[in-house]
Amino acid sequence: MLAYRTEIRNSPKEQTLKIYLNDISLDEELKNLLKTINCVRLVEVQESISRNRVEENVTVFRKDDTSINILKEKVDAFLDNYFERVNG
Repeated sequence: MLAYRTEIRNSPKEQTLKIYLNDISLDEELKNLLKTINCVRLVEVQESISRNRVEENVTVFRKDDTSINILKEKVDAFLDNYFERVNG
């Protein structure tokens, strides 16, 4: 089982990247680490309102000059590396 799942979401204002972690105790730590990625404008921990989801998610907002697909690639690579180091 993967430690996380990412989804591109379209809101009325902008596209965002939602990260659903299996271990939500990591939400705040990852929020702070994700802020260091150069194409990230803002990271928030939000309550999930959909059924069949973890209680909260990490929402990543991109900088205006970054495509959502590039953001997803960078965040996925970062998370893969993070969980590879943590889980050995």
